[in-house]
Amino acid sequence: MIYLSGGGRMYLKKSTSSKTGRTQLSIVHGFRDKEGITRQKTIKTIGYLDELEKEYDDPVSHFKQIAKEMDLARKEEIRNIPLSISPKASLPVGTDNRKNFGYVAFSYLYHELELDYFINNRRRYTKAEYNHNAIFKLLVYSRLLKPSSKKNAFDNRNIFFDKMDFTLDDVYRSLSFFNKHREAMMLALHKRISNLYGRDATLVYYDVTNYYFEIDEPDELRRKGVSKEHRPDPIIQMGLFMDTEGIPITYDLFPGNTLDKTTLIPMMKTIRKNYNLGRVLIVGDRGMMSGDNIRQILLDKNGYVLSYSIRGSNAAFKDYVLKEEGYRDIGSDGFKIKSRIYPREITVSTLEAKKKNKLRIDEKQVIFYSPKYAAKAKAERAAAVEKAKKLVDSPSMYNRSTSHGAGRYVKNITFSTETGEVDNKKNALFFDDEKLAEEEKYDGYYAIVTSELDMDDERIIEIYRGLWRIEESFKITKNDLQTRPVYLSKEEHIKSHFLICFVSLVLARLLEKKLDRKYSVPAILESLKRSSCSLLEQNIYLFDYYDEILENLGQILDIDFSKKYRTVKEIRQIMGASKKTES
Repeated sequence: MIYLSGGGRMYLKKSTSSKTGRTQLSIVHGFRDKEGITRQKTIKTIGYLDELEKEYDDPVSHFKQIAKEMDLARKEEIRNIPLSISPKASLPVGTDNRKNFGYVAFSYLYHELELDYFINNRRRYTKAEYNHNAIFKLLVYSRLLKPSSKKNAFDNRNIFFDKMDFTLDDVYRSLSFFNKHREAMMLALHKRISNLYGRDATLVYYDVTNYYFEIDEPDELRRKGVSKEHRPDPIIQMGLFMDTEGIPITYDLFPGNTLDKTTLIPMMKTIRKNYNLGRVLIVGDRGMMSGDNIRQILLDKNGYVLSYSIRGSNAAFKDYVLKEEGYRDIGSDGFKIKSRIYPREITVSTLEAKKKNKLRIDEKQVIFYSPKYAAKAKAERAAAVEKAKKLVDSPSMYNRSTSHGAGRYVKNITFSTETGEVDNKKNALFFDDEKLAEEEKYDGYYAIVTSELDMDDERIIEIYRGLWRIEESFKITKNDLQTRPVYLSKEEHIKSHFLICFVSLVLARLLEKKLDRKYSVPAILESLKRSSCSLLEQNIYLFDYYDEILENLGQILDIDFSKKYRTVKEIRQIMGASKKTES
């Protein structure tokens, strides 16, 4: 016979400050730990006695009674439960008693952001008998903790304690509903996050990535393009805006053959029209560098901070970068900066399709050098250089695909149009020492151009460095949320899939923020995934995992993740509480 129990008691504690003389009341739980040492845990801080006396005739007696009632409720909840276990008990085929508990953290955020309210408010105008909100929760929680296809999410729906009373057909039908309200949902999320967390969207980051589809024939959306992962499959382009804390603001999808730089203007129109952000400083990478983009940013009275390719620039700019004149040493590790305001001509489109005009603008150019970045560039190039040398010695071992990254260091390299193999019959291959030397000259140097002529150099660099968060977000969607490959064919279903991934990323980033960024998103997801429990007998669940991340989350969400045994009733109470977050 096993007994589940708990000890100690709750009582009212009076603490008088030796400095102020004021007495503070709080309800604490006194108990002995496993070593027998007496401990106290503050359950609720009530307030100062002198202030409480203005509201209560006898606050001490009043809160003593409340502490007593709370202790009785606690003891009733954790009373000894006799549990009979037979050593001969066996599991029937198909038994699956394990459930995830960690998703309660995402449930808290889901309801804090009022996603349930948003979906339920709109589903009233449909004739559907199934619950769109329950389906969306399943797809979001599954994407975060057990990413897979929509069918697998449905098949594994019983790992969650929430009611999942719908069919697989209902899941697919609901995708059209989600896509219909996609833009409105993103805008509602933005407003809610701004109200709750004071989002600062006057500085936004923008970047583009793509996601592949394992299909034979491309269509209007899934097109062949320049894959970030160097795959031959059709892709979809995604442009993403993010705030300074790494929390996504909005996104849009483009056909796979869309150039990165042509996505920015449509996205800026969306931001300007719907999000009412005021003047925005847009931070982007060199892929966004087009004259049309810069002109539009300035016409909208916004600003920009953009990387600028040193190796792809003209000789005069390269000379300016390499000259020591003007650099300021920052610190003792060799880091140095210089800047200048300099006119630049950009090429912009006209109303005539093939005609281009030149437009002169003033920009601030900020150049910085970092020995650490120089060493990193050399290390990253080392594998490609080594491969290039092997390619020169053994060309038959390589083809167009396997020589990726190394071919630029090989003179006379060509490939067979039929087989894709290296064709060295006409010209001998040589390692390009000049190419390598030219690249090495600029190792560690970075250039940034900006419209902010009066902004400090260090601040400009700090702003640009924040761009790594959006790159990390793309990595999270691809690796942890497994956004691709996408196993859907209808365009509206595909767009709903990316909405689910977007919302999942928002929740993950917000949880990372609540934890003061002490832990990475992958680490948080892993802890919540492992926070699971198994049914013993008589509605008792056994928990078998606890770590530092769960301890910190417990303090934030007021949930004791360390508790080893819980009844179904207690679990459902916790899940219910997560759905009643305050506005």
